[in-house]
Amino acid sequence: MIRFAHVSKTYPNGVQGLRDVSFQIPKGQFVFLTGHSGAGKSSILSLIIGEHQATSGDVRVSGLALSRLTPRQLPKLRRKLGIVFQDFRLLPDRTVEENVAFALEVTGARKQTIPGRVMRVLTQVGLVSKARAYPRELSGGEQQRVALARALVNDPPVLIADEPTGNLDERATRGIFQLLQQINRGGTVVVMATHNLALVRDTGYRVIELKGGQIVYDSSAEPAPGATA
Repeated sequence: MIRFAHVSKTYPNGVQGLRDVSFQIPKGQFVFLTGHSGAGKSSILSLIIGEHQATSGDVRVSGLALSRLTPRQLPKLRRKLGIVFQDFRLLPDRTVEENVAFALEVTGARKQTIPGRVMRVLTQVGLVSKARAYPRELSGGEQQRVALARALVNDPPVLIADEPTGNLDERATRGIFQLLQQINRGGTVVVMATHNLALVRDTGYRVIELKGGQIVYDSSAEPAPGATA
């Protein structure tokens, strides 16, 4: 599903984000990316979602060679990805259901299918009762659940989660993590960047640790997909 082969990334300011990084993530796997700030986690995620291109090496996601994608082809990649950020990035003037529907609207989904698809994912994340609420009326954990619903509504085979629990208390963190586990058990690849080492230690999922733009630890080259906690 995701393959990095000898990937390096140097930014315009001269900072080297990644140095000769290679790894593969097969279908159905849950992977933690760990490491201090500046270790390279965000660089990996930005390359996966096509926000930046590698300086050298090869990045492939769901069979797409990202170095060969034109700007007009990026939407094809994005439709294969669900993306969740630490800061939620919800539209404040839209309700919960409107925020989730927006993700379908921008990909050209048929209008008549949108309400049913929205309710399906809101049921999955436990927020049907909040469908007509606005982000400001929700807790942090609820806002992140909306962000998860928005990421899942297009049924992506890969979910990218960049510090999704970074702004949440312990209870909300556990709730979001349980949802990510449930999503993974359904067959979706989950790649989660996190500083929460306690969360990482409590699971049997694969861990890739980065330092100075390099992989310094990979708990398993080919662990069993969909490992459970």
